[in-house]
Amino acid sequence: MNRRKIFSVSEITTQLKDLIEGTFPPLWVEGEVSNLREPSSGHIYFTLKDEKSQLRAVMFRFRRGGLKFKLDDGLKVMAYGKLGVYGTQGQYQIIVEEVEPKGIGSLQMAFEQLKKKLQTEGLFDEQHKVPIPLLPQRIGVVTSATGAAFQDILNVVRRRFSNVEIILNPAPVQGEGAGEKIARAISELDELKEVDVIIMGRGGGSLEDLWAFNEEVVARAIYACQTPVISAVGHEIDWTIADFVADVRAPTPSAAAEMVIGKKEEFLEKIEGLSTRVSSSMTGMIEKRRLVLENLMASYGFRHPTELLRQYEQRVDELAYRIESRLTNQVSFVKEKVAGLLRHLEALSPLGILQRGYSITFSLPERGVVKTFRDVSRGDKIETRLAEGKVVSKVLELEK
Repeated sequence: MNRRKIFSVSEITTQLKDLIEGTFPPLWVEGEVSNLREPSSGHIYFTLKDEKSQLRAVMFRFRRGGLKFKLDDGLKVMAYGKLGVYGTQGQYQIIVEEVEPKGIGSLQMAFEQLKKKLQTEGLFDEQHKVPIPLLPQRIGVVTSATGAAFQDILNVVRRRFSNVEIILNPAPVQGEGAGEKIARAISELDELKEVDVIIMGRGGGSLEDLWAFNEEVVARAIYACQTPVISAVGHEIDWTIADFVADVRAPTPSAAAEMVIGKKEEFLEKIEGLSTRVSSSMTGMIEKRRLVLENLMASYGFRHPTELLRQYEQRVDELAYRIESRLTNQVSFVKEKVAGLLRHLEALSPLGILQRGYSITFSLPERGVVKTFRDVSRGDKIETRLAEGKVVSKVLELEK
């Protein structure tokens, strides 16, 4: 009887692992990213899928440095790596070494992703940009000390205004770590508070050559800079993230220098023109004042000041007389009005009635006015007020 061969799960997994890894060389796999996870370990786990199947994928942390763009669910990519088997779960997967977006280069994809992110945050908004000073005394430059860009800037500045000071804070403009060094150089010049404007840039090159100026660290350093920044990277057709964040974008380093430093002849022409305008304006103003002064000197007051004063004195006397007459008339009118009111009051006064022969009788001691015989009784004392004096008497008889 044949003895049955019994395999353990681990043995099957190991044999499949050897078979798959030994059969398939490193290869490219195309698919759509889904189930993306980025745990704290730094590794990236995701699934590549098409209409019918799916394949697990892992990119270990030490490979992430070569990933220029950000992986997202739904992104169509091409992944390069080796097929293998994850023994713990018995699942086959691809161990990814490189990833490229399908239909567009990885650098271009990274550029578009970062551009969209920073634009959403407002780093490109015009309201954050500051104007370049008209004639700076000190210009800060961030570029390679040995590159042609710095020499181009120097030549333009020396040709136009030789007394302008140039402060170079050198930084590599391409290669590993160039972005961080460019950002640091910008921040250092800004912290000095001694430069009026900063020109940052380099000569032309490929997208890879210019990539340092597309890094997020450079964009945020420019945005945080209090000193105006001119981005002059590459040629006129080259655009970088730094161009969008900077206060001004120049097509070339030479053009940036020309923006900052106008031609001395142009300034002299402007000064001469302003001087002519000021001189003409002052001459016209003086002539106008001279005519006013001549008119004043020719006036009657300047020629006969004493006579003019006498006329004013006469005018004052005339006004004083008119005021006095008006006051006198007003006082007389008021006096007459008051006298009439007094006469009217005297006519209404009880004393006036007494003068006409009437009298008033009061009961004593209450001094109530006696209006009818019922107000007193026989034997009561009464007081009669006359126009002159009074009479006190006693009631003897009462008659209705």
